[in-house]
Amino acid sequence: MREATEKVRDRVYAYNIAKVYPLYVAKAENKGRSKAEVDEILRWLTGHTQQTLDDQLTNGATLEAFFTSAPALNPARSLITGVVCGVRVENIEEPMMREIRYLDKLIDELAKGKPMAKILRA
Repeated sequence: MREATEKVRDRVYAYNIAKVYPLYVAKAENKGRSKAEVDEILRWLTGHTQQTLDDQLTNGATLEAFFTSAPALNPARSLITGVVCGVRVENIEEPMMREIRYLDKLIDELAKGKPMAKILRA
C-alpha cells in the first residue's frame, strides 16, 4: 500500500503547473470568479510576483518545482484548514503534498464564493 501511495505522490508532484493552472481558472470562472483572483491566490501563497508566476507557467514547472522555488511561502498558510479530497489539509504530514492541498483548498474557497479577504486569511 505504501508503494502505491508513493507512486500517487510522485505523480502529483510531477504535474505540470501549466496544465493544472487552466483547471483552477476554469473552476473559478465557472463560479463567477476571475483568473486575476486565481493569480492573487497563487501570489499570496507562494510570494511569486505576477512576472515570476507567468515565468513558472511558461516554463512548465512541476508542482514540486513550483513550490520549491517559491520566493516566500506565506506564513499565514498554516491558517488554512478544512477538507480537500476527503482529507483534512492541516493533518497532511508530507510537507509538499500539504502545500499542494493548501492551494487546492484556496481555489475551492474561491469557487464557493468566499470573499478574498477571508481566503487570504486577512
